[in-house]
Amino acid sequence: MKLSTRGRYAVMAMVELAAREQAPESGCTRRGQVSLAEIAQAQSLSLAYLEQLFGPLRRAGLVASARGPGGGYSLARPASRISISDIVNAVEEPIQATRCSEGGPGCMAGERCRTHDLWAELGDHIRLFLEAMTLQDVICGRVTGRAVPPCNPPGAAPRQPAP
Repeated sequence: MKLSTRGRYAVMAMVELAAREQAPESGCTRRGQVSLAEIAQAQSLSLAYLEQLFGPLRRAGLVASARGPGGGYSLARPASRISISDIVNAVEEPIQATRCSEGGPGCMAGERCRTHDLWAELGDHIRLFLEAMTLQDVICGRVTGRAVPPCNPPGAAPRQPAP
């Protein structure tokens, strides 16, 4: 399973925007509007593609825009209140690990496949992880170490950490 470029680029752009609004010594100090050209250059992204992404981000209430000289974009709310899931959901369909459509008859001739629960559970883990991660977490480097191994089922041998 793979996150689309729409979701990845939107997250990259929003992290760049949030980082530009942060003053390292004082937390959230506004530095004014940031142009999409600045974000595109800093992240090596296409300006035209960012223009397509920022419309849905604005409609979702994640960014605010100002026109004219000195205009650009700013976060519509603090980075600590914007989850990565908010960003991904604003620009694309929610991430789904199964091939079954919600409320559909099933993925194999109208029946659920044997691996359906496996992929559905993986999708839930990804969704929960992205919901719990904020822009503030990313720009402050609080991302790694968040994955928690599952508890061992009764009678199972303890899991060994990966080398």
